[in-house]
Amino acid sequence: MEEERQAARRPGGRSARVRAAVHQAVTDLIAERGYGNFTVGEVAARAGVAGTSVYRRWGNLEALLMDVAITWLTTQSPIPDTGSLAGDLRAYAANVARDVAGPDGPAVLRLVIALSTAGQDGLRVRDAFLAERSRQLQSMLDRARDRGEHPPDVLDVLDHILAPMYIRILFGAGPLTPDYAGTLVDRLLSHK
Repeated sequence: MEEERQAARRPGGRSARVRAAVHQAVTDLIAERGYGNFTVGEVAARAGVAGTSVYRRWGNLEALLMDVAITWLTTQSPIPDTGSLAGDLRAYAANVARDVAGPDGPAVLRLVIALSTAGQDGLRVRDAFLAERSRQLQSMLDRARDRGEHPPDVLDVLDHILAPMYIRILFGAGPLTPDYAGTLVDRLLSHK
């Protein structure tokens, strides 16, 4: 009975709520001020938590920023399973376009870029970001291969689908529409 009351009272738990609030505060501050223009104290205040809670969980601002970037990547743009490589790539590209064009996408992409130039910690963020994205894509490509299809390499997907979308968002080089995402997939599949 006590367990049922606790589960009803704390879905996801306080820790999950604090983490979500801190992550959102970081994303909002990056969007407003850019990388490097805020402190852990400002993050904590925006999230409505004590600064000591942030330090206890992440240790420093760089570790927090790395967690935000990697978490965003791993929770956004899930790998679809439509039953075909073309369908999977189209659904994935449409999801990525929606996510990176969404309210937090540009800020997180800017964060990854800023961190990747910020010394060793930044290089770890960049490497972790690319490794996670590559792992996700490889699982989709392996599934296609298991079905007897002939998928491209992960690097081809990065070059032909993700890079153009990231450039459009980061440099304001045009909108990310479902049609544009589909065109990128068509180009990749026609070059295999």
